[in-house]
Amino acid sequence: MRTHVTESRIHGGVYSAPEFARVFSDSSQVQKWLDVERALALTQAEMGLIPQKAADEISRKAHVELFDLERLGTQNRETGHILVPTIRALAQLCDGEAGEYVHYGVTTQDILDTGLVLQIRESWEHIVARLSSIHRSLSLLAERHKHTPMAARTHGQHALPTTFGYKVAVWVDELDRHLERVEQAKPRILVGNLTGAVGTMASFGARGFDVQRLTLEKLGLGAPRTSWHSARDRILESAGLLVQIAVTLGRAANEVYHLQRTEIDEVREGFRMGKIGSSTMPHKQNPSSIDLISALSRLVRAQFVALTDAAFQQHERDGTTWRIEWAAVPDIFVYTGALLARMDEVLTAGLEIRVEQMRRNLDLLGGLMLSERVMLAVGNRLGKQTAHEVVYEVAMAAKQGGISFREALLTDERLGGSFTPHALEELLDPITYLGLAPEMVDLVVRNE
Repeated sequence: MRTHVTESRIHGGVYSAPEFARVFSDSSQVQKWLDVERALALTQAEMGLIPQKAADEISRKAHVELFDLERLGTQNRETGHILVPTIRALAQLCDGEAGEYVHYGVTTQDILDTGLVLQIRESWEHIVARLSSIHRSLSLLAERHKHTPMAARTHGQHALPTTFGYKVAVWVDELDRHLERVEQAKPRILVGNLTGAVGTMASFGARGFDVQRLTLEKLGLGAPRTSWHSARDRILESAGLLVQIAVTLGRAANEVYHLQRTEIDEVREGFRMGKIGSSTMPHKQNPSSIDLISALSRLVRAQFVALTDAAFQQHERDGTTWRIEWAAVPDIFVYTGALLARMDEVLTAGLEIRVEQMRRNLDLLGGLMLSERVMLAVGNRLGKQTAHEVVYEVAMAAKQGGISFREALLTDERLGGSFTPHALEELLDPITYLGLAPEMVDLVVRNE
């Protein structure tokens, strides 16, 4: 019986992505544990700590295909221990006395934490691939529309003209920083941990540092200076990066959602025949993928709350908090994977950019959107503060009187001689007040 939304045969296709689901599947997790046990045994044999024959046998049998996962689950419940059933099964699979050398000198958390880092590393590759694809699509979109004028909105209201390309470039700029952070974080996060029961390496004796370093080198991981059984900042950093990515993409999704509102209608999620918006209203074209991306971004953030609780470890190890990670870490990665996949699909299919509607919306305020420009022009004669007061009063009069901003400006006695009708037409043209938006798009797209 599948009850989790990411594994559901109904919902799983949208709340998870196959590559991330595979990384955090039971078989992948157990294989990562076995990979650590294999690397440990081979290292210990090279150092003369266990027989080479035993290490070779452990290596041959450390394959998840040889294990009954259902039986491991049953034994987990019976023993109350997540790893002992796997250790026992591996030992029993080994011929001769090789099984006696399985899990030699390490503790459960060594294997689980190091295995988890291997899962994170595999997920990291998928994250970078998806994020890079999204980055490329948005960069092309920003470049294509760097001169496409639209209304910028502050507090949900028309503010000044901008370009759609510049709006998208802000997202691209964020993604640049996320990709940089992900790369910079790898040496800190991709670190294993083989330090024994309380992190002192007592079971390895004087050669503990070498056992850990050489084992982790085989796994392609860094070695810590001290145990991080109770120091969960590496997990928090990886989760925090996912939250930042999710917030950026969730914010972009929210922007598309609101720009698709019927009253605005400037951007639409791509549509194809057969895509249903409503079970009762045949006309509806809902931004369903955008909806999902927004929801997933919040689910990612929610898991981070749980993981901050998990970081409040007591003493050298604390199961009351550590066990939170067993549920929250897979969820935060799988939800992030689904979010990245859905956004990648939306952008690959193509957003519908309603250029003409953007231009129409620019004129909704009858020129009032250019009040700043008029104020600055008048300020050359009256002074900026005085000009602000005068233009403010004119703008409010235009709104209340139901007349155009142009007419209100030309009939205000205080502004007489400030500009000719022709000069005013130029001042009120939103296309000529885009600032350096196109140039900033170029800076982002070229990554200068």
